[in-house]
Amino acid sequence: MDEKRVEDVRLVIYGELSRSGLAPSTAKLAAETGLDPTEVESALARLAANRDIVLRRGQIVMAHPFATIPLGFSVMGRKTLWWGGCAWDSFAIAHLVPDEPEVLVATQCPQCGTAHAWQVSREGPPAGSQVAHFLVPTKQIWEDVVHSCHNQRIFCDSGCVNEWLRSTGNESGYEMDLSTLWRLARGWYAGRLDRGYVRREPLLAAEYFASVGLRGPFWGL
Repeated sequence: MDEKRVEDVRLVIYGELSRSGLAPSTAKLAAETGLDPTEVESALARLAANRDIVLRRGQIVMAHPFATIPLGFSVMGRKTLWWGGCAWDSFAIAHLVPDEPEVLVATQCPQCGTAHAWQVSREGPPAGSQVAHFLVPTKQIWEDVVHSCHNQRIFCDSGCVNEWLRSTGNESGYEMDLSTLWRLARGWYAGRLDRGYVRREPLLAAEYFASVGLRGPFWGL
């Protein structure tokens, strides 16, 4: 299968998720692209191998920044409700979807269960004293990407982070304020809805992290 057909499938997936929050079925992908179901399955496997989507038992569970399973965040626009793949992805949706200049990101503190919500826009970071904690270093994220994303969460404060780490037996990862999280999310997925999008290679990813103030071994720097 040539790359154009694989890209056709990718664009239908991302277009449908951005509009409806739902992943298209194999039948819909076939109808939209003119491929037969076997060819669609081959394209999905290629996209998963390229880390453009995440499959479980043949079903799309993530196409960053969108998820099709609950991972701790809901993202509500004017017409669409999405599952956010993680704190990073949830804050990114307002920057990616052109018809949604502002979204409501909601979650619960993983430690104490306190509910939190923010209006996230392209204009600037939301107010709030909460902190995001990323458990898995960037170089290890794709060893189990669903687990990694499920553990990029927002807590009430550093105290809740520390209590959660003690109660779960996890080692500390990386903690950041909401302004840093917003800067990280702002341009990470730029162009992902467009034809010809190319994921950042590690060197360019590291440069991006440094540009938003994220440095150190956790970020590969």
